[in-house]
Amino acid sequence: MTPDNDPLDDPTGEPVPISPLEQALHAARALVLADLAAGEVVAPDVVSMVEESVVERRWWVEQWPEGVEYVAGLVAQDVQDALLEAYGRWPLCPVCAAGDPHALEVEPELGPDPHWVCHKAGVKVAAVGTLGSL
Repeated sequence: MTPDNDPLDDPTGEPVPISPLEQALHAARALVLADLAAGEVVAPDVVSMVEESVVERRWWVEQWPEGVEYVAGLVAQDVQDALLEAYGRWPLCPVCAAGDPHALEVEPELGPDPHWVCHKAGVKVAAVGTLGSL
């Protein structure tokens, strides 16, 4: 690709700014994919689940622009729900060694700065997108 045909340029050759909505959606996609990769759960059908959520959340934020800062947590929850229906619980809690395996939950359910939380132990485990750092 040459600089003359960069897809981020408009016809005048000026860079096209990426909207806050698109920035939030791209960030949400990257964060959730990072968590899926950390758990070695990335497969084509799982990536499709992420993409489906991003499409749905794009519409959601277009209807409620103030919700843009909540997108990462919502995409994480959407993918978690889709995985539960298709495969089982994800992500499994790395904190609790004893007892039945259980999934972490996203907190806040609708808010900025989403984290994976273990309600059984009552601890914040990791920010969404950072499960690989555990």
